[in-house]
Amino acid sequence: MALDPLAGQPVPGDRLADIPALVAAYYELVPDPAVDAQRISFGTSGHRGSALEKSFNRNHILAVTQAVCEYRQQAGITGPVFLGRDSHALSTPAQISAIEVLAGNGIMTFIAAADGLTATPLISFAILEYNRSGTDQADGIVITPSHNPPEDGGFKYNPPNGGPADVDVTSLIQRRANEILQDGLRDVSRLDYEIALGSGFIRHFDYVTPYVKALAEIIDMEAIRSAGVKIGVDPLGGASIAVYRKIKEHYGLDMEIVNPAVDPTFSFMTLDHDGKIRMDCSSPYAMASLVALKDRFDIAFGNDVDSDRHGIVTPSGGLMNPNHYLAVAIDYLFRERRGWGDKVNVGKTLVSSAMIDRVTANLERKVIEVPVGFKWFVDGLLRGDLGFAGEESAGASFLRRDGSVWTTDKDGIVLNLLAAEICARTGKDPAQIYLQLEQQFGNSYYIRVDAPASVEQKRAIKSLDAQSVTLATVAGEPVEAVMTAAPGNGESIGGVKVTTRNSWFALRPSGTEAVYKIYAESFVSADHLQRVLQEAKLFVSGIL
Repeated sequence: MALDPLAGQPVPGDRLADIPALVAAYYELVPDPAVDAQRISFGTSGHRGSALEKSFNRNHILAVTQAVCEYRQQAGITGPVFLGRDSHALSTPAQISAIEVLAGNGIMTFIAAADGLTATPLISFAILEYNRSGTDQADGIVITPSHNPPEDGGFKYNPPNGGPADVDVTSLIQRRANEILQDGLRDVSRLDYEIALGSGFIRHFDYVTPYVKALAEIIDMEAIRSAGVKIGVDPLGGASIAVYRKIKEHYGLDMEIVNPAVDPTFSFMTLDHDGKIRMDCSSPYAMASLVALKDRFDIAFGNDVDSDRHGIVTPSGGLMNPNHYLAVAIDYLFRERRGWGDKVNVGKTLVSSAMIDRVTANLERKVIEVPVGFKWFVDGLLRGDLGFAGEESAGASFLRRDGSVWTTDKDGIVLNLLAAEICARTGKDPAQIYLQLEQQFGNSYYIRVDAPASVEQKRAIKSLDAQSVTLATVAGEPVEAVMTAAPGNGESIGGVKVTTRNSWFALRPSGTEAVYKIYAESFVSADHLQRVLQEAKLFVSGIL
């Protein structure tokens, strides 16, 4: 995809979203459930869309919330719902709609105190803490499209295990929600918003304080404080702002929030690679403002809007590639966390760097390789079988220092704080440590490319089987394995992965966008990576 000429530059006024028109569209436009693009569709991170395109409107949220209520009843979930929202413009009206339905169904619902924002990891943390009591079981809803543009809205459901709902659950909710849409919302039980707030079913809850106080159980906060690590934080206008303020206050850290602004147009951002406003903390273009400040801090970091992703900025190397930081985090944690025991392993998605495999093997641990989607890590984190679980798109979580579960959803806040702990305990920033890993295990050359794809083409990629891959070699090396199921759990990867001794490529369709993705990695050279990528493109063009 061509680089926009304004990538990494401040957002010009003519690229800002019209927020009043967007919110008006949420209420006024009515989706047609007979049109696929206007139906509710759960991808790897819930349902996402835009009110202007009739893919994220009030009817969607009324229907999907009612479907969640019905699912809870069928599953015997009788505890409260922990409900959170981020700072996208559509998140507030969507939370209002969800509150109306939850109260209409008589479900106790906890929303943020003072009508605040709530980060995704804090919802997971709250669910797990509540469910420790064992009396009744709570679950959660997060209203967020994550790092995506200001025009987008999103809705995610987390069952009592605290993590992203499995496909078995989301398919039930999706199917029932679309039935409700098709039937004109007749089955929606709903109270007027003001009545809902006074019904006794909606209660305010402090998500921030318990989470912040517990951070010392997963991060060596005292080491960070006593070492005087100078920290810069850019929440990218998202839900982590209040969390970092509380962290600074509670632990006495030398921490500066360099951008505390909250603005639904996200006008303070720099444009992403394609010229869109996207709060992607793994993108050097979206993170250009913080990267420019790297020499002011020992470590700096950012989060996306719902704070489930991390972005690490070092004085020695700027913004770290997410794969590089995952490898550093794994190497550090499995050496330093003495309370984890020797049976705890590493979870990674199959499109994450093979550097993780090399680091993990050196630690004498096992890699559990799963399809794309953090939901595949939930059970392992909950049981304590996975000490660390991560994916190439800068999402990860790990266990508390005593080996017990922290969150079962991605937590960009603790991954960021871990970078500060690494600085405090090693005297080096994570980029410097990654250079040491390269010296030991070789240089990784990695790329991901998106290409347009129709619904039919996406189906063709998703339905590939190993027998349809007849490649004998890739970039001059013999093919060692062809996978259409992940070796870690046997689940379909929704595409294919082809590996050789020193390289691999993978193809998979996007669950929410009209594109397919090619991932490729080489441990030979940058030129070799391009050969791998070109042969992957030739292969997929033959299919399409």
